[in-house]
Amino acid sequence: MHGLINRAIERFVRDTYGRDSWRRIIGRAGVEQSEFEAMLTYEEAVTFDLLAAAQEVLERPTAEILEDIGTYLVSHPNVEALRRLLRFGGATFGDFLHSLDDLQARARLAVSDLELPQLELREHANDSFTLTCRFRRAGFGHVAVGLLRAMADDYGALVLLDHKGARGGVELIGIRLLSMAHASGREFDLGARAG
Repeated sequence: MHGLINRAIERFVRDTYGRDSWRRIIGRAGVEQSEFEAMLTYEEAVTFDLLAAAQEVLERPTAEILEDIGTYLVSHPNVEALRRLLRFGGATFGDFLHSLDDLQARARLAVSDLELPQLELREHANDSFTLTCRFRRAGFGHVAVGLLRAMADDYGALVLLDHKGARGGVELIGIRLLSMAHASGREFDLGARAG
């Protein structure tokens, strides 16, 4: 598993629950290192051992932890770069949704060996969508729900999200866009500022 994944879990736990919780999780998972290098590759079992240990230590279901990680990746100041990458998907939340099909390719521009799930958006009506997540292991759909929730807030949109379950490496997320301009979103400029 790419080190960025393990590093995201580490940063989420440390920033949200503290270093003591992180030490307990890596101890319970039987992991030797206390920090993960973002650009290294780790055995896939390490990632899933960390998530199982996090479920026990934090006393929360893995699905909730994964959703919170998705929210963290967009909303926490320590990981602002991912928010910027995602905001290049468009000027509105609707534009962003339609850009999700290309997210895997955009992520590879930044990190060529990062393996992300294949995302496919299907529009049923102006305000109703299904996002299909295909990956070799279930779970990313929950991360996507948290990420979508945080991005909707970022754009100022009001959405209803429903993780519809996983079957055979495919997870479905129902998306209902209630309002594109429910609140004022966070400020974002596509151009870099000189300063």
